[in-house]
Amino acid sequence: METQRDEVYERIPWETLEKRSGDRQWMVYLASGAVVVGALAFSFARNQPPAAAPATGQTLVETASTASPVPAATAPVAIAAAPEPVAPMVVAEADLYAVDPERLVDLVSAQAEWFTVEFISVDGTEEGTRALQSLLPRGAPLPEAPEGVQVFVDWVETMQVSQTGPTTYRVDVIARSLSSGDGEAFTRRPSMVVTVDVEVTDDGLPRVIGLPVISDVMTAPQADVAIVDLPADLAGRVGPDTGRVVGGLQRADGSWAVVVMGKGADGVARPTLVYP
Repeated sequence: METQRDEVYERIPWETLEKRSGDRQWMVYLASGAVVVGALAFSFARNQPPAAAPATGQTLVETASTASPVPAATAPVAIAAAPEPVAPMVVAEADLYAVDPERLVDLVSAQAEWFTVEFISVDGTEEGTRALQSLLPRGAPLPEAPEGVQVFVDWVETMQVSQTGPTTYRVDVIARSLSSGDGEAFTRRPSMVVTVDVEVTDDGLPRVIGLPVISDVMTAPQADVAIVDLPADLAGRVGPDTGRVVGGLQRADGSWAVVVMGKGADGVARPTLVYP
């Protein structure tokens, strides 16, 4: 018979054998939450717009103390650059070729008409003398007028402009003047043609070159039309208030125009046309 053994069992901490599932779940929750928060922070940082750099020519105003940050609402102050001096425009001869010819014609015509007015006028004033001197070539003599004579231009008009060089033009200006002797009444003088040579300079301005040539106006040939008796049925269509009927003018298409002595506001009756 075997000897009976006495077995001694130490106390077993049964609580250590219990499941710790509750602690592990909280750790999983905390780790998941940290991952989610990190992902949201990273996404937010990526979606923020980059800070705008100051534009060229602008300087940000710094605060006196570097310890205090500049408020976000402070806007940068732009320092405007000094404007560059503008050089005077110079028109090269080649550029003049590209200008509309009609504009150049108007330019030289205006200069020639202005010169003609100053050249013919004699008013005895220093202002008129200075104006003519500024238009004449250097050293050119001024017009000489007898004592008490005055001349004023009635009207001027350009007849013809012809180009004589790359930048030079010859302008024929027709003009008519009124003149008066010492204490006499003004008299209208016959029309004259003043031929003026004008040059367009490199700066695009016209100037008179040389001295003008003055000639008489050529008489234009009379038009091949005639005032004839008007048919009786047409004469009756014109009212008496229009003016006295003096004849008629038949046109190329066979129609008629009535010629009447129409009185103007100045009281002068002049032959005019009326279409019945």
